[in-house]
Amino acid sequence: MMRNLLTAEQVASRLGVQLKTVYAYVSRGVLQRTLSDDGKKSLFEPAAVEQLARRGRPRQGSRPVGSVDVSITSTITAIQSERLLYRGHDVRTLVGRPFEVSAELLWSGELPETVDWPRSGEAAASAVGLSLKEASPATERLALITAAFAARTPLRVDLQPAAVMRHARLLLATFIDGLPPLAAETSGGKRASERFAARLWPRVSAAAPTSQRIACLDTALVLLADHELATSTLAARVAASTRADPCAVVLSGLGALSGPLHGKAALVAHELLLRARALGSGELAVAQTLARRELVPGFGHPVYRGIDPRAQCLLERVLPQAKRADRAIIAAVQQAGQASTERQANVDFALAALAFSQDMPVGATEAIFAVARSAGWIAHALEEYGEQALRFRGRALYVGTLPSSA
Repeated sequence: MMRNLLTAEQVASRLGVQLKTVYAYVSRGVLQRTLSDDGKKSLFEPAAVEQLARRGRPRQGSRPVGSVDVSITSTITAIQSERLLYRGHDVRTLVGRPFEVSAELLWSGELPETVDWPRSGEAAASAVGLSLKEASPATERLALITAAFAARTPLRVDLQPAAVMRHARLLLATFIDGLPPLAAETSGGKRASERFAARLWPRVSAAAPTSQRIACLDTALVLLADHELATSTLAARVAASTRADPCAVVLSGLGALSGPLHGKAALVAHELLLRARALGSGELAVAQTLARRELVPGFGHPVYRGIDPRAQCLLERVLPQAKRADRAIIAAVQQAGQASTERQANVDFALAALAFSQDMPVGATEAIFAVARSAGWIAHALEEYGEQALRFRGRALYVGTLPSSA
């Protein structure tokens, strides 16, 4: 039971207040605390904190009546004002290590020094993915691969952590093999094939797989691996709460990710950058978007009040590798977008900048996002398997017609 209690720091982050404010709530009797076994830490019931958060929300703007706002305890990812933590590790400290390391950390809670992932996936399942026409959206292709993988893996129903992680590694490898190659793998790519990002690169770009480019893709994968209870992750956890197997969990996540407001957001931002290049003006491209009464993609985030730390981290690595002309376009669009929306660039914009600067085809961002986030879905499935089954049950506010009382 003690593991579900929140620390004062976590309470402050959830309520969006300073630590001293939390203790002021305690002194005024607004919040009740429990001391840790050693008497040194204040611990709080999540339900009481959530009740206070909901009570205070009307002063800051609330969700419309009838919308869903879910809060659960988790040990996987923490979102702070300008920091993102995986299992207590600032994600910036994980950048530079292979994506596989972050995936294993999310799954097990342990930060490995080295990892040994499969160098190829399940052949029949990857072949199914390759059978689709090349223009097929990445989420459709990955969903088909996942379904084929499930059909070929009867022991996927084993929900023990070791089995789930073993199948997850093979499924992610199958994802790569099932994406159509945009360029032949070079000998350099083969030497680096143990690194997941190096194997993924020729599936998302026809450019030469230099170490700098692969490192940049690795950064994107690490930053996108998880983001707390994003919509697709909530869908994955709901599926896991019914004890659906990991393949079904990933399919649930892919379904939610496929919407234009989630996994395809970076795709639209990529198109905006391409339009700015064609027009020779980032400001004009943003103006045309506004003239069509469309939202400027890639700016603002419902969780971060200021900058999205993932965007900042990725842009710091993307811009030095970009051509001078492309850097100017990215900067112009970012400046115009932030001025018009009064919001900072988010990770969708940064991912679009990566695709734009490396001449990736439109749609590559969707593949990168989906492959990376699959690791997070598996982590949340593993955690959910340890919780009470079927704990998600919403209620509808019925507003339809009723039978006549006559």
